[in-house]
Amino acid sequence: MTERSCLSVILAAGEGTRMKSARPKVLHEVAGLPLIGHVVKAARSQEGVDVAVVVGREAEAVRKAVEPFAPQAEVFLQAERLGTAHAVLAARDSIARGYDDILILFGDTPLIEPAALADLREGLAAGADVVVMGFHAADPTGYGRLIMRDGALAAIREHKDATEAERAIAFCNGGLMAVAGRHALSLLDAVGNANAKGEYYLTDIVEIAASRGLCVAATEAPYESILGINTRLELAEAEAVWQERRRRALMLAGVTMAAPQTVHLCHDTEIGEDAVIEPNVVFGPGVTVAPGARIRAFSHLEGASVGPGAEVGPFARLRPGAQLGRKAKVGNFCEVKKAVVEEGAKVNHLTYIGDARIGAGANIGAGTITCNYDGFSKHHTEIGAGAFIGSNSALVAPVTIGAGAYVASGSVVTHDVPDDALAFGRARQENKEGLGRRLREKLGSKAVK
Repeated sequence: MTERSCLSVILAAGEGTRMKSARPKVLHEVAGLPLIGHVVKAARSQEGVDVAVVVGREAEAVRKAVEPFAPQAEVFLQAERLGTAHAVLAARDSIARGYDDILILFGDTPLIEPAALADLREGLAAGADVVVMGFHAADPTGYGRLIMRDGALAAIREHKDATEAERAIAFCNGGLMAVAGRHALSLLDAVGNANAKGEYYLTDIVEIAASRGLCVAATEAPYESILGINTRLELAEAEAVWQERRRRALMLAGVTMAAPQTVHLCHDTEIGEDAVIEPNVVFGPGVTVAPGARIRAFSHLEGASVGPGAEVGPFARLRPGAQLGRKAKVGNFCEVKKAVVEEGAKVNHLTYIGDARIGAGANIGAGTITCNYDGFSKHHTEIGAGAFIGSNSALVAPVTIGAGAYVASGSVVTHDVPDDALAFGRARQENKEGLGRRLREKLGSKAVK
């Protein structure tokens, strides 16, 4: 297809009352991204596309959800709810600029794929004036039917208005469509509201175009690609479909998942070739896993980067700002937040590392804590390359442990430790012979029976 200018008009005005939520429907999330964010990403995958978004309420919140993917998108308010054609016309100023193609999408269809949108535009490039996206349903009850005559789309018939013969048609209306820019406003302005609801239906432009001798075509997409979200059940269904697609794509790209159905991904999760993801791992936003890394079972990662050959878990939590270098290790029941763990460093078990840098090859013993918060501010801990922190140590930030230094087990470190020094931050042990027995007898005599 030769390069053509395109405007995607995304309708986000529908409230979806069955969601039972104070939040606009299109701001509910699949894979950690608002529904409308998925739609905008798909639209922006096309060449030469501008975006216009039509909203019914909370325009600013919707604009913020769209901005990361289409910062120049225009947002239009549909003040009255008078139907889908009326909603599209809210973006009249954008449509009137003379785009070659007008794509009309819905903000609650998060599974739409770029290839399906490309098919719509290919139909226009091939000479059609209107192209409607359809799907084949095993049970078409309730869906509008696409009435085809001589290979062209003649009409869209709602189920309640269809004849028995038309109800037998399994080719159904998916709602999304493309319209040649030169005809868009004329067709939309011709839509009337002579129906039971007194609304202006976008689907009416099919018959209007056909009556004018324009070419109207239909293209087909899988049902799941145009699944609209109106309930929490459908939201969960869309989540499951998205997760399955993404897991499949990652495995085909060289990622190992022993139990893929138990791995939960985010919309921006990136995992490199030869990485291994064990069962029951959750990825929040902003995670990158380098080639050859291993994420062991029951770990939770968010806002973190895992270097090549590094290992996380099992039962580990990486919070935002965690950065693991090559072959670094964060083991079981550890939490890392806003900290760099450099190449080959080990944080093996039962440890909290926050607001810190762990130098290359350093070893952090079990039960170590960086005491980074004083109740008002966060403070930094610096641990040098090759340092060894003994088990059950508390490092009270701000503090620096030098390269090659040792911290004795059980220490509370409040002052900097020079390179290659050995720090003891604990009281000297004293043994009082027989005092344990006498204490036990004393306490036992006072015990409440």
